Amino acid sequence: MRDAATARMLPDGRRLHLQHGPIDLVIEAFGEAGEVARAYEAAARRFATLLDELCAELPALRRQARPGDPPLAGTVARRMQGAVMPYAGAGFITPMAAVAGADADEVLAAMLTVARLDKAYVNNGGDIALHLSAGSTFSIGMVDRPDEPGLFGTLSLTAAHGVRGIATSGRHGRSFSLGIADAVTVLARDAAAADAAATMIANAVDLPGHPAVMRVPASALAPESDLGERPVTRAVRCLDAIDIAAALDAGCGFAQALLRRGLIVAAALHLQGHTRTVGSLPAASTVAAPALRLADTFRETGLIHA
Repeated sequence: MRDAATARMLPDGRRLHLQHGPIDLVIEAFGEAGEVARAYEAAARRFATLLDELCAELPALRRQARPGDPPLAGTVARRMQGAVMPYAGAGFITPMAAVAGADADEVLAAMLTVARLDKAYVNNGGDIALHLSAGSTFSIGMVDRPDEPGLFGTLSLTAAHGVRGIATSGRHGRSFSLGIADAVTVLARDAAAADAAATMIANAVDLPGHPAVMRVPASALAPESDLGERPVTRAVRCLDAIDIAAALDAGCGFAQALLRRGLIVAAALHLQGHTRTVGSLPAASTVAAPALRLADTFRETGLIHA
């Protein structure tokens, strides 16, 4: 029997922490106090049944997405399925590639249904659903490796940018990767779309068969993985500049195709100290004020600079 979902305010008194099994959300809403309270209550209510709903459809969520798949039942499952269907038939992907972003989107939607907020975010381990009203801004901190604490720059987002989701994927993240990127961060129309795109772009940053790349079957590391026997990256030795450029070229080519299709707003690709961008990153700058980290997996350290 699984433990029940928990909800608590963090010590700063501003942010709500929701946790249930592998799902760990940090939420902050901005607005009139009564509206914020209603939003937090709605978030906790929606979150309470979210994991059980996903588990009820887990076999289907772990199957490869294919064109013409029948729609799944749950609202979060359908968000996941919708986010990965643009890639069905073009490479291996399952709805699980969008689970973190879809969870964040669903909880944010529940908040906005009952409350009028100036802005809000739901951060699911670095996959982030955003709400910005006209005139609101978020400063978002960027990392080039999810397992490193430093920021290399910030973005300033407004409602006009059309970015409602941010996600980071790569071989250092919480999930397995078929590619060798240290991190790929994607800005998109919602968090589920960003999550799926970041996964696929990170997979595309690759050097197939290269001797510096160590891979093992996903099932050897996690028998229940939706990747099965597919080889996932476990280590990458130091690459020369030509190899780094080749891997990033492959990832950027894939990301450019997604940009043309309207599936992403922008992306930043990182490999061994080298960074490429696709699309226009809004008001990029060097690190200044504290910001919400794109790949922050530590729930106590995600900060917004308003």
